[in-house]
Amino acid sequence: MHKIYNFFFIILLLILPFSANSHVSHYDNLNRIEFDIFRNNKNIGKHIFSFKRQENKLFVDSEINFEIKKLGIVLYKYHVKGTEIYEDGKLIKFNSKTDQNGKKKFVNMELSEDGEFNIDGSSYQGKAITDFVLGTWWNHSIVEAPAQISAVSGRIIKQKVTFLGKEEIKLGNKSYKTLHFNFSSTDKKLDKDKKLNTDVWYDEETLNWVKATFDKKGKWEYKLVLIE
Repeated sequence: MHKIYNFFFIILLLILPFSANSHVSHYDNLNRIEFDIFRNNKNIGKHIFSFKRQENKLFVDSEINFEIKKLGIVLYKYHVKGTEIYEDGKLIKFNSKTDQNGKKKFVNMELSEDGEFNIDGSSYQGKAITDFVLGTWWNHSIVEAPAQISAVSGRIIKQKVTFLGKEEIKLGNKSYKTLHFNFSSTDKKLDKDKKLNTDVWYDEETLNWVKATFDKKGKWEYKLVLIE
């Protein structure tokens, strides 16, 4: 069955435009996305995107906040704030700062004149081709990318994307017809905590990101609660 799904996924990629620029244009009317973050079925925080436009530029601000508590005591805090800047649909700049329970991480990335990204990150400093997509998930062009760039540390994550099929899922009182994908690391030498293994659901009609799940010291879920 997965082989059949993957066949149709390949056909889907052939008929969709391959440029990441064209994918950004799908979101011309998007202003805000909010996700609730769950760990082991407990709501622990938020992930919010805000979209602003100025002439031919798109500014995407994102912020993640969550806390893990036990008996009312905060054991772990996580905060990320980042900004993506697109010009004529092309990513030209990205900056983020992360506080991972006291451990600082960052990314400063900019499109250079030679057509590649210059990355200064806490885990990687160097160049990356523009076929690599920033791993903020909202832009569905990530399903076509050979690798994603970590929005937290700048490291390059080479990936395999598997189309798992069409699914109808319910979030709150609303049902969505979705396309379900799995993203996994192709580098088998990575430590377990560095390996990518994330399931992501995109709305079949709008291609908006609506859900994600992964396992990492617990079961994590991102569930869409607002889109406008």
